Amino acid sequence: MRQYIVDAFTDRVFSGNPAAICILDEWLPDALMMSITIENNLSETAFAVKEKEGYHLRWFTPGGEIDLCGHATLACAYILLRFYEKEESSVVFHTLSGDLTVVKNEDFYEMEFPAFALKKIPIAKDMIEALGAEPKEVYLGRDLLCVFDEESTIREMQPDLAKVKKLDGLLLHVTAPGKTFDCVSRTFAPKCMIDEDPVCGSGHCHIVPYWAKQMNKQKLTAYQASKRGGILYCKMADDKVILGGKAALFSSSQVLIDGTPSQGE
Repeated sequence: MRQYIVDAFTDRVFSGNPAAICILDEWLPDALMMSITIENNLSETAFAVKEKEGYHLRWFTPGGEIDLCGHATLACAYILLRFYEKEESSVVFHTLSGDLTVVKNEDFYEMEFPAFALKKIPIAKDMIEALGAEPKEVYLGRDLLCVFDEESTIREMQPDLAKVKKLDGLLLHVTAPGKTFDCVSRTFAPKCMIDEDPVCGSGHCHIVPYWAKQMNKQKLTAYQASKRGGILYCKMADDKVILGGKAALFSSSQVLIDGTPSQGE
């Protein structure tokens, strides 16, 4: 089985968010896909199978399958349009979140994702203790979104991940206005066995709707301020978020599921 490691939301390796991409002829058992994901030890491993129209795409974290992932979708489109569908400029993925389209324009990729509805909730003591700082606002969608005033707060934050794990929401996103970019953020995902997600596409389906409304802007440039860092070019389109970025190929390899090299390898 061919597997690729792609750094997404960046134009160079060793930055952005790495995802493992497995292109399959047919589905493997879920337990085996989980084993491959855990072996890779990345925030996401994506598996894709070609169908009559587009590809069926599934995303796995070390903590289990999830319903939406931005960087692994970008990475998968990058691989398919570069190596498998060379004459195409777009690809449609059938996913747990519906059909997702990725369009390629030279080395830039744009994805249309659903925006999460955000419900404002009270700031609680356990949130402050988990974050080590008090947010000015908190919202809940699929994930928990905590808003701060200063970029430095986001960059310097060292949350207590054991306490983060007890908060509402699948992932935790912290965000503030940026100095160079419209907004900055970081993402923590201990429930998915990921301490910090380097660049989270689905997180920006929470972050972008919030800042687009606050700033009265349809187009935003967002920066994920993890150690690796990554830039997302974002647009609001009604109830959709358009996420754009680049990708870089780190490796291409053969996964030997039974541990035995095939002839000639």
